[in-house]
Amino acid sequence: MSSYPITLAIHGGAGTILPEHLTPAKEQAYHQALEAALKAGYALLAEGSDSLLAVEAAVRVLEDSDLFNAGRGSVFTSDGTHEMEASMMCGRTLNAGAVAGVRNIKNPVTLSRHVLDNPDYVYLSGDGAAEFARLHDVVEEPDEYFYSQFRYEQWQAMRTSEKMILDHSDERKFGTVGAVALDLQGNLAAATSTGGLTNKQYGRIGDSSVVGAGVYANNETCAISCTGYGEFFLRGVVAYDISCLMEYKGLSLQAAAEKVIMEKQVALGGEGGVIGVDQSGELALVFNSIGMYRGKIGAEGKTQVAIFGENA
Repeated sequence: MSSYPITLAIHGGAGTILPEHLTPAKEQAYHQALEAALKAGYALLAEGSDSLLAVEAAVRVLEDSDLFNAGRGSVFTSDGTHEMEASMMCGRTLNAGAVAGVRNIKNPVTLSRHVLDNPDYVYLSGDGAAEFARLHDVVEEPDEYFYSQFRYEQWQAMRTSEKMILDHSDERKFGTVGAVALDLQGNLAAATSTGGLTNKQYGRIGDSSVVGAGVYANNETCAISCTGYGEFFLRGVVAYDISCLMEYKGLSLQAAAEKVIMEKQVALGGEGGVIGVDQSGELALVFNSIGMYRGKIGAEGKTQVAIFGENA
């Protein structure tokens, strides 16, 4: 039985990421974090582990970095807390797990994996998700773990208003992390995680934890993880729309991703991007914003990372 070409792609957010706002040291730090995430996921794929383990491992590395708006680097809500959301989906079984409105969870993607593994649930939120996390010994951290001066200053600049901002006050950056993978057995998986919007109110939930909008995986088509303006990606059901264009219209992954991101989302007013992989190992990393933190690695084991318009 022949094996499939193991493939992994990741993203760390998209938006108006301007070169002049990144010092060489900061840009290097982003590159190193992206490469570390790729290597963590690829190591599992190379030893024959399934794609679900690989995307979880890659996203955990990004959640553990304070550079990205997910896990440790999550932004502040209007009441000064951190509310996170995450999701995962298995392309072989179509099982999915998602959590929203969770606090003090070190790795929300791991909590979503526990939900995925439980046949009784797909989507848990708030206090119920927290209780579920404790029952499954998911690692928690105190509020101090999620504090950063940079995020605090963002929040302070916004807290007297009713506005929410997209991760950065001086940039339109959609702070989400995600991963997609194809394993040796030909199974696809996707995962997405975010800390949401700075100063978010009313228990706002974006697309990252919504199956079909921010994440989707199906062995018959593709695995997709999204990063963008959540309200527009929810309206466009972006991840599933890409899969549908492949399934029902016969489009390639690249063509389907470009149709949705470069045409349909633009017409709707949405900004952001997607990463995707199909069962042949073909990748699509498509965005309609100035930049997207992203990276990929194929069967040859060579990592490629990028932020702006250069290849990757």
